[in-house]
Amino acid sequence: MSEIPGELKYTKSHEWVRINDDGSVTIGITDHAQDLMGDMVYIELPEVGDNLETGKECAVVESVKAASDVYAPLDGEILEVNETITESPEVINQNPYEDGWMFRLQLADNAGLDSLLDAKAYEEIINSTDQ
Repeated sequence: MSEIPGELKYTKSHEWVRINDDGSVTIGITDHAQDLMGDMVYIELPEVGDNLETGKECAVVESVKAASDVYAPLDGEILEVNETITESPEVINQNPYEDGWMFRLQLADNAGLDSLLDAKAYEEIINSTDQ
């Protein structure tokens, strides 16, 4: 069973969002997503200063099984990227919610937060697709 922390928000495309005290958000891929993909071998992240648009491709993760796009869960500007995972992609497999975060985003506005899933809704989605 995948870990689904209750304090995070989620997307149907398996990204997680942590709302930070300063109003920014930290984003990564879920434990479920990394488990499906297998051992990560390459990560391509956006650049600091890039502006992201909700639902658009913003990063790429490659594993021994497949390559997959990561989609921006919210509109905003990249404040910081996690260089550690570009050098050691396996960190996402080991700890996707802490050390395996992908980037921090300054939100264009908070409106998009309401469209994200809570842990219970995300769990229902992954349970319904795990046949």
